[in-house]
Amino acid sequence: MITISENAAKQINKLKDDGTPAESFLRVKVVPGGCSGMSYKLDFDQTQNDKDKVFEDHGTKVVVDSKSLLYIAGMTLDYEGGLNGKGFTFSNPNASKTCGCGSSFGV
Repeated sequence: MITISENAAKQINKLKDDGTPAESFLRVKVVPGGCSGMSYKLDFDQTQNDKDKVFEDHGTKVVVDSKSLLYIAGMTLDYEGGLNGKGFTFSNPNASKTCGCGSSFGV
């Protein structure tokens, strides 16, 4: 399961309103790279595959491919705004190490 905080849902919908087609959803992926070995990748997508897992919180749909879900099951996606905000943050219980910026992790 992936949880989306209310702040993250608001920011996703705000970004989506900036010209993204209405039927789009947020796709969360794990890709190789970053200083800790793996990185999070967020994109808007319109194509859902048979093996994708769908999660919805606060009216916001997030889709994760089955391979990525192995690394981020139980994760909470949040958003921290403001002058000192970090943007989207990932609270991933599967990460054994993370980089200083929080955008990459290792298991």
